[in-house]
Amino acid sequence: MNPSPDVVLTSLDGDARPLEEWLTTFHLASVILDPFTNESAWILKTAVRILDGFRGSDARVNFVLTCTRAEARDFLGPLTDDFLVYCDADRSFVKSLGLAELPAFVFLRTDGTVPAAAEGWNAAEWRGVADAIAESCAWSRPNMPVAGDPGPFHGTPALAG
Repeated sequence: MNPSPDVVLTSLDGDARPLEEWLTTFHLASVILDPFTNESAWILKTAVRILDGFRGSDARVNFVLTCTRAEARDFLGPLTDDFLVYCDADRSFVKSLGLAELPAFVFLRTDGTVPAAAEGWNAAEWRGVADAIAESCAWSRPNMPVAGDPGPFHGTPALAG
């Protein structure tokens, strides 16, 4: 589902803007996490590796956390210095995307469309999102799964909280 261009995302530094303003120059490669669930913690190391693989591409790599800015800092720790982080405490962005489970990996193009998304953790489904990003950005896709990645698992309800 394509999100509303008016849905507001707030960066970790408190800059709140409609989605369309975050998409003016770069696509978004977003890993969406609920920091209050084990499932989001299980995928964090893998998500960092995948997002790192797209650094320098035409996709702005980022995390979207369904919590406050302070809670996002607590969950991500020093990763907040390495990644763009958005907070979606009221889950309006998650709802706008039509997600049912978190964690999720979502590719948003600058035109506001979602050509690929995956929910829960399944390497083949996340690889499909990575393939869409790589093709759109003329970039190489990171390998997945690799040793150390978790086995497949379902996510938790995206709109719980």
